[in-house]
Amino acid sequence: MLKSCFVTFLCAALLLFCLPVFAQMPNEPVQMADGLRANGKIWVVVAVVFTIIAGLFIYLINLDRKLTALEKK
Repeated sequence: MLKSCFVTFLCAALLLFCLPVFAQMPNEPVQMADGLRANGKIWVVVAVVFTIIAGLFIYLINLDRKLTALEKK
């Protein structure tokens, strides 16, 4: 069960990341992104996003284990 859910999620994630998204194509560079990069704070943003995604994965894995245990009973 966990393997099939993981494979499904991985395929969906790869599809979403592979699609080129051109929703907003500004003529000038984004000032906020340049400011974050210049100050080195972009890595803080990356770390926070990574922590949130890792926490969600851990939560989903624990939830799957609990559901599997309940299904076996």
